Amino acid sequence: MGSRTAIVTGASGGLGAEIARHLAARDFRVALLARKLDPLTRLAEELRPHESMPLAVDITDWPAVSSAVDAVAMSWGGVDTVVVSAGVAMSSSFVDEKGPPPDTWAAMVSTNVLGSALTARASLPHLRRRGGHLILIGSVSGIVTRPGSLYSVTKWAVSALAESIRVEMAGSGVRVTIVHPGIIETDILRPEHQDQPKLQAKDVARTVLWAIDQPPDVDVGALVVRPSGAAH
Repeated sequence: MGSRTAIVTGASGGLGAEIARHLAARDFRVALLARKLDPLTRLAEELRPHESMPLAVDITDWPAVSSAVDAVAMSWGGVDTVVVSAGVAMSSSFVDEKGPPPDTWAAMVSTNVLGSALTARASLPHLRRRGGHLILIGSVSGIVTRPGSLYSVTKWAVSALAESIRVEMAGSGVRVTIVHPGIIETDILRPEHQDQPKLQAKDVARTVLWAIDQPPDVDVGALVVRPSGAAH
């Protein structure tokens, strides 16, 4: 049985699922969090079934996410690593009809910003007990300006969240890392990105594991991972 415990949000597919696979390959017990249970159950069966825990959780729901994190800590004796990978992406414009209408934007803002903050708040007391590691998945869109992109705005907010947490946790033994990937090849790739250079999910998952593998006295604050040939 793995000696370390990880929680991965957004684990129902794409990058979150790939990060969970890489953690399991390193003998982590992995709690898989997402809104839909069926894909989590399938992933748990693919991994070591007795060392993975599928949990249907909406990370924007404070009672739900806090209860889920507490349940993982109680079942497995603590939490060592939390990877906040859940996110929503959509095109937008502040002046024209590009992308979904404004009355649909709230879900993206809530998941990307509030969901990340609530997951961190639920996890940090447990991570402090173990000298653990909080990893937030940001985006290159969170470090460069994307005109008209509310998604970019949310990822800038996640960047600020990571730094705010890092400063608050200084001296606690908790490490905080934000990983900023470029465009990733997934089944939800937006049409405007089809012809651009792309990362594979496994490339970003390996980067996450690299940050985790650093010695306890090394806190990797931010990593930017772009596909070769990307202009931004």
